[in-house]
Amino acid sequence: MENVHQILAIAGVFIYWLFLGAIALRLVIKRRTIGVSFSWILVIYFLPLVGIIAYILFGELHLGQTRASRSKAMFKPYGQWFAALYQHPLHTPERQSDHARAISQLCDTQLGIPSLSGNHLCLQHTPSSILNSIIQDIDAAKESIVMEFYIWHPGGLADDVARAVIKASKRGVTVKLLLDAAGSRTFFNSPWPAQLSKAGVEISQALSVSPLRMFFRRLDLRLHRKIVVIDNRIAYTGSMNLVDPKYFKQGEGVGQWIDVMVRMVGPAVPLVNTVAAWDWEVETSERYLPEPPGNPEKPYALSHEITHEITHEISYEPSGEVMRRADSLVQVIPSGPGMPEEVIHQVLLQSLYQACHKIVITTPYFVPSENLLDALATAAARGVDVNIIIPQKNDSTMVKWASRSFFAELLKAGVKIHRFRGGLLHTKSVLIDDEHSLIGTVNMDMRSLWLNFELTLAVDDKTFAEELRVLQQGYIDNAEQLEYKRWQSRPLYQRVIEHLFYLFSPLL
Repeated sequence: MENVHQILAIAGVFIYWLFLGAIALRLVIKRRTIGVSFSWILVIYFLPLVGIIAYILFGELHLGQTRASRSKAMFKPYGQWFAALYQHPLHTPERQSDHARAISQLCDTQLGIPSLSGNHLCLQHTPSSILNSIIQDIDAAKESIVMEFYIWHPGGLADDVARAVIKASKRGVTVKLLLDAAGSRTFFNSPWPAQLSKAGVEISQALSVSPLRMFFRRLDLRLHRKIVVIDNRIAYTGSMNLVDPKYFKQGEGVGQWIDVMVRMVGPAVPLVNTVAAWDWEVETSERYLPEPPGNPEKPYALSHEITHEITHEISYEPSGEVMRRADSLVQVIPSGPGMPEEVIHQVLLQSLYQACHKIVITTPYFVPSENLLDALATAAARGVDVNIIIPQKNDSTMVKWASRSFFAELLKAGVKIHRFRGGLLHTKSVLIDDEHSLIGTVNMDMRSLWLNFELTLAVDDKTFAEELRVLQQGYIDNAEQLEYKRWQSRPLYQRVIEHLFYLFSPLL
């Protein structure tokens, strides 16, 4: 009997080390970045059994067989839809700035999605202006409403949005609502889904979470996009989930969340709608490819209620509608599983290396890749004014300490780090040389860059860039700027914690 136990023990050790060797070999074959590979090797070798299970569950990008097969079958029809827009009159690459041209060429090659001019954008930055604007557009909807969010949290103005959606559906408007199952679990546990369904709203959970699914799909893969499309002519996207900050995570001790959304009217709206259509079809197998943008006939109208946020040139139609010169060139950039790897990472790197004078980045979660870290330090070394604005308090302990581990290197290189004091700054934006903007749902961390479904707008419009510059400067004015010498004098125990989390930063 003793011999049997010895044989079983030896066999168990052999199988365990066989698993370790197989995972290590796969990490080498996959040719991931050195940091990611090193972090996983640390996990699997220093956390026996737990590390192996963690890698099987979270180490690779498993979309799931059904979704992967469905996505593959969708490439051709969606690719043809986007490719046809290269002949659209408002695809005007000759008008692109140098910043936009490089990004557009990258997206042409990687995504096959063209940039389109003739859009007008409104940058909204207070919860009341954002949610009330969405409600007003829902109230005016005639044909369709598409909404897609990572988080829908009941309470306050978020409930007013739900009531507006119910009224729209009852008057015959087609409403599709796609919410991430994990991010919106509070919503799905509330009475709202039943009320919306009863009114005729089509609701679907994205990436459902269950113990069984963890063996077939990576559980921390999430739908992180924030999209609203009204009648295929008005679109919203940005950093804000469908929440009223006064009713959301009030016990976290980080203050209210600070966000922005971009309201867009113009030919780029159907592109955003098609990204949402892709997500809906992957989840439900139902196709609703939107109508492509029509040929331009007249400027797009803005509602009276939101003109106070607009600083562009304004004129008036005989009908009395307030008009704004539609002059923003917009590149829609979706990213995530099923799409070309690292596309948003490449866009960010391209933007940073093109900067000549100034870079301003706002992000709530700052855990950059090795390449992004090098790009930021290199930009500062060549004389570019590099600014990173992050919240002083963060709702993620792991991200807070991992983020701090990069500060010394960046500060020494001349990068300015501003810690915002007015709440949890959740805005995700990049402004290059006060001319070119990236704005959307992407955090500067590994999860957004490589894992989640995200959406970014690259905006080539100096007037919009000026609006973003003013907003970012307001954040800086309400922030503490770190100093290198003072930062170096922080307690030793903090450095130890930072270095510990730094080792696992590529996995956060």
